[in-house]
Amino acid sequence: MKVFKLSYMPRWGVLLLDLLLSTIAFWLSVWIGSGFFHYQDLSGQSVGIQYLIVISTQLIAFLAFQTFSGILRYSTFIDTIKVLLSNITTGFVLVILNIILDHTTGGHPVMNTVLAIYVPTSFVLLFSLRVGVKTLSETFEQNQASPRVMIYGTQSAGLAIAKMLRAAGNTPYRPAGFIANENQRHGYDLAGLRVRPLNEKLFDWMAKRGIRHVIVSPLKMRELNPAKDLQIFIDHNVRILTTPYFTQWDNTDDIDMQRIGRIDSIKIEDLLERPQIHINTENVRQTLQKRVVLVSGAAGSIGSELVRQIQQFEPQVTILLEIAESPLHDLMQELKVQFPESRFIPVIADVRNRDRIEQIFNEMRPDIVYHAAAYKHVPLMESFPNEAIQANVLGTKNMADMSVKYGVQRFVMISTDKAVNPTNIMGASKRIAEIYVQSLFRKLHAQNPDCTKFITTRFGNVLGSNGSVIPFFRKQIAAGGPVTVTHPEIIRYFMTIPEACCLVMEAGTLGEGGEIFIFDMGKPVKILELARNMIRLAGYTPEKDIQIIFTGLRPGEKLYEELLNQKETTIPTANKKIMVARVREFDYDTVSKEIDRLIETSRLTKPFTTVTQMKKLVPEYISNNSIYEQLDPQ
Repeated sequence: MKVFKLSYMPRWGVLLLDLLLSTIAFWLSVWIGSGFFHYQDLSGQSVGIQYLIVISTQLIAFLAFQTFSGILRYSTFIDTIKVLLSNITTGFVLVILNIILDHTTGGHPVMNTVLAIYVPTSFVLLFSLRVGVKTLSETFEQNQASPRVMIYGTQSAGLAIAKMLRAAGNTPYRPAGFIANENQRHGYDLAGLRVRPLNEKLFDWMAKRGIRHVIVSPLKMRELNPAKDLQIFIDHNVRILTTPYFTQWDNTDDIDMQRIGRIDSIKIEDLLERPQIHINTENVRQTLQKRVVLVSGAAGSIGSELVRQIQQFEPQVTILLEIAESPLHDLMQELKVQFPESRFIPVIADVRNRDRIEQIFNEMRPDIVYHAAAYKHVPLMESFPNEAIQANVLGTKNMADMSVKYGVQRFVMISTDKAVNPTNIMGASKRIAEIYVQSLFRKLHAQNPDCTKFITTRFGNVLGSNGSVIPFFRKQIAAGGPVTVTHPEIIRYFMTIPEACCLVMEAGTLGEGGEIFIFDMGKPVKILELARNMIRLAGYTPEKDIQIIFTGLRPGEKLYEELLNQKETTIPTANKKIMVARVREFDYDTVSKEIDRLIETSRLTKPFTTVTQMKKLVPEYISNNSIYEQLDPQ
C-alpha cells in the first residue's frame, strides 16, 4: 500500500508513471495527426514499432536527466526543466535519426508529424502530473487544524516562508496572506496569496477569520524598528513569530524543511528599544591582546559573557574564577567547543578567602582583572546583610588589594545603578565597594602614577540574566499565570548582557583610574507594560487568559532606579554611550578603617549593627520597605 501514498512514491514508481503518460501522449499524437492533419505515413514502420522507438528513446532521456529522482509533491522549477529537456532531447534525437535514414534508406522510423505533436503533449502531461500532485498535497495533506498565519514582508524571505509552509505536509501554520506597509504596493496576489496593507481594516479582516499569528520575515526585521513597528500587532493581540536569519533566500526552490520547526515567538528582548552600541575594538585589543585576564564570577550572567567576548581580542590566557562548581564546569564545556584555540584556566575559589585569592594572584599574575563576583538579589540580601558585606565589600577588597600587591594593570569592577541613593542592602554594599576602590586608587596614584588603574562601571538591569524579571515572567506565563508584578508604577532600565559586557570592556580601556563609568541605558521600561506585552507575545490576552496580580514592593525595592545621585554630574567620553560620573571623594586612610570595622562587624552576625555602620559610611542610604527603616532619621 505504500506505493500508492504520494509521500512514499518510489523512484521506479515515478518513472513508470512518466512512461505511462508518455504512452498516452504518443497515442494522442497519432490520433490527432491522423484525425486532423490526415498525414500520410511514409515511415514504412507500423504504429506499434514507432511507439517502441519513441518510448525507448524517451526512457533513455528520462534516465539521462533523472526526471524521476525527486519527490513529486516537492517538485520545483528544476524538476520542470529536467522534464522539458528530456522531451526536447527525445524529439531532437528522433528528428536527427529521421534525417539520417531519409538520406540513406529513403525512409524514417517515426513520422515527423507525430513527433511535432508528441513532444509538447508529453511535456504538458508530465508537467501537469507534478503540478497536480503538488497542489493536491498542499490542499489535502496540510494540517487543517494548524492556525492560519499572515506573513509580514513580501520580499524573497517572506515568499520563501510561504513556500515552506505550503510544501510541508505537517506544517504548524497555514499561510493566509502577506502584509505590506500602507505606503508599499498592495492589493495584488503573490504566490496565490493576497497582499494586504497594514491598517485597522487588516486586523478586522484577521479577527473575522480567526487569524491571530503573523510571521515577520528576517529581511523585514532588518528594515524596521521592532520596538516601534511591531507594537501594533501586540496591541491587537496578534502573536508575532519570526524565523532565524538566512543568508541565502534567493534560491527559494531548495526548501529546507527543517526551517519550519524553527519558527518561534519573537522574544520580548527584540521589542525593547535599545541604542546601538559601537566600541573602539582596536583600543580593547591593545589592552587585552597577549594579556593574562582574570574574570571573577566567571560563570555568572555577566562574567560568562565577558569571558566569551574577551576571546575575540586574543588574550594569552583567561582565568575563570568562580565559587559555583557546576556552572563553571558547564561554562568550560561550552568554551572548549566555541573557542578551541583559546586557553582557559578554571579556578574554584571564594573571593572572601583572602589567602586563597593571594595564592591565585601570586601563581598566575593576571594583567587585567574584571571583578564580577557579587551577591546581587535585592530581596534576598535584605535578609542577609552580613553576607552581602562579606561578598560584595570584603570580596572586592581582597581582589583589589591583591591586584595592587601583584601589579595588575587594570582592575574593572562591575557595579550597579542600585548603588545610587541606595534603598537596600545590596545597593549600599556595592556603593561601599565603589568607595573603597576609588579611594585606594587616589592614594596609590598620589604616590605612583603608574599604579593599578581602578575603574568602576554602573548599569541597570540586564535582560535575561539569572533571576531577572523576564525569565521569571516567562515561566509564569508558561505555567498559565498569574504573572506577579510588585507595583503598577514600577519602572526599570534594561540592557542586554552582550551590550553591558561590550561597554564594560571599552570602559576598562578608557579609564585612567578612579572613574565610575555609567552607561546610556536608553528609555526606562514600565514593568507592568513589559508583563502585558510578554503575555500578548505568548498568544494570550492580559487579564482575560492570564491574570496580572500586584504583590507589593519587596524589601529594599524602589519604584525607579537612578544612575547618579543629586550631588553627582557626568562628563562625556569618546563613546557617547559611556559617561563618567563625578562623585564624592573619600580619604582612603579614614574610610578603609571604617570599612575594616564594618567587615569585622559583619562576622558577628548582628544585622542591625552591620546596617547601622553601613548607613554611617553611606549617609544617602535610606531603607525602603525594610525592617531597617527604623535606623533612619525620621
